[in-house]
Amino acid sequence: MLKFAVNAIRQLTWREFHMSSVVAFKNYITSRCVRCGRSVYIGANCRIEGINRYNNKRYCPEIVLANGVSIQQNAHITCANRIFIGEHSAIAANVTITDINHPYLDITVPIEKQDIEVGEVYIEDGSKIYNNAVILPNVHIGKHCVIGANSVVNKDIPDYSVAVGAPARVVKRYCFETGVWRKTDEFGNFV
Repeated sequence: MLKFAVNAIRQLTWREFHMSSVVAFKNYITSRCVRCGRSVYIGANCRIEGINRYNNKRYCPEIVLANGVSIQQNAHITCANRIFIGEHSAIAANVTITDINHPYLDITVPIEKQDIEVGEVYIEDGSKIYNNAVILPNVHIGKHCVIGANSVVNKDIPDYSVAVGAPARVVKRYCFETGVWRKTDEFGNFV
């Protein structure tokens, strides 16, 4: 009950500080680690968490939600270093975004007890991440990209691309010379 009360107080503080943004109740947000722009929407049951300490190591997490970012219900964003979500990007329901990897280096120690590896995640302006997608550490998703539902992004996606699958691969990109979307090979080259 005490944890719920503390979280409710955090919610009120978050709401008052970000007047032009909407944050639904029943979220867990480590607000000290989040920089929020104007007109940000965060749906219900989201977990937006900065990890300051893990196994006696300290981290300085920074989660940036630029102006107009929309995050739907049940999103899980976990950060120990830096996650940036650009202006007017939309994160659909049940999406996971993390800059943390749990390596399995010592088989005598449970995975959750081993030190983490941290990276960065950048999602540029105007991108859309569809339901159940997973964005892994050290990924840069370009401007105006679409990441398909249930995709797992483990490598960079260039600007104006559509990527799908597990692991995600670019299936088409916008061609500025012809003004149309064109199919690509798995590396994003036009075919």
